[in-house]
Amino acid sequence: MTMMRGVYVCSLVGIACMTLAAAGQSNSQSSAPYKVPKTSFGQPDLEGVWSNNSATPLQRPAAWADKEFLTDAEVARVQQAARQLEQDGDALFGDELIVDTLQGHTESKSHDTETGNYNAFWLPARDFERRTSLIIEPPNGRIPPETPEAQKRRAAVAEQRRLHPADGPENRGLSERCITFGVPRFQAAYSSVYQIVQSPTAVVFNMETIHDARVIPVDGRPHLPDQIPQWLGNSRGRWEGDTLVVETKGFSSKSNFQGSSTGLRLVERFTRIGRDTLQYDATMSDPATWTKPWTARLYFKRTDEPLLEYACHEGNVGMYGILSGARKLEAQATSPR
Repeated sequence: MTMMRGVYVCSLVGIACMTLAAAGQSNSQSSAPYKVPKTSFGQPDLEGVWSNNSATPLQRPAAWADKEFLTDAEVARVQQAARQLEQDGDALFGDELIVDTLQGHTESKSHDTETGNYNAFWLPARDFERRTSLIIEPPNGRIPPETPEAQKRRAAVAEQRRLHPADGPENRGLSERCITFGVPRFQAAYSSVYQIVQSPTAVVFNMETIHDARVIPVDGRPHLPDQIPQWLGNSRGRWEGDTLVVETKGFSSKSNFQGSSTGLRLVERFTRIGRDTLQYDATMSDPATWTKPWTARLYFKRTDEPLLEYACHEGNVGMYGILSGARKLEAQATSPR
């Protein structure tokens, strides 16, 4: 199988366990309002293992610019074309599946033009629905324009990567270095499975990918001082009815969600709207990065299967290959012909 820059390992059983049948409109519910069960200590019960295998792109594609929802017939056509791309070839992550489908591709090819990617075998089948974007605000389904400050930061990062793509591990991305995928994580990809565990004073949101367990206090304690930044920021939760509201700030300058700054403020809302459906809303506010806040909505699907290990990778073999390969290319470029 072709590999992406970071090397990860997964169990075939894990993929099978995480595969769900294609879904219709994700937020469709019965006419009777759903009554959220309670834990033994009286909190709304969000516990369990939840997956995100949505095919819906984060941002609305240009081809759907005037559509908030697809018709059932349109969903069926897109699903049929996308399933063909999922059968073989390279894996397509996040928005790539729908983007390539709309462009009429009949064979999946990696968007990583340098080293290739996993093949599609390693990804679970996607869930399809009528929405044309995960972003629900602004109404156009697109991330708001970046500020001039953010554009300068992005250009500086791109230039640094061009000049020093693999001088050392610090030049590579956080996921390649097996540090973190960061939060929020909207991408439906390899092992997009999460576990929620509750206690009277904290909720743990465990992202098995790179083993990020977010311990979120719900006992009213204040945020950490700004002088103590963290990879995933520091989160504080509270209950608003049946909804868990989590506010996160204090992100490290080394964190980088869609080019955000250390001033990123993230508000997440977890609401169980059905036995097997958890609605997740995330609002990003960062005046140093975007001209206005924006919100995305996902529907996590419950699975009765256990959370399986995500190995990223023991000994970081992928990083060794990346850096040694870069040294080899440099030697070839300077050797006399």
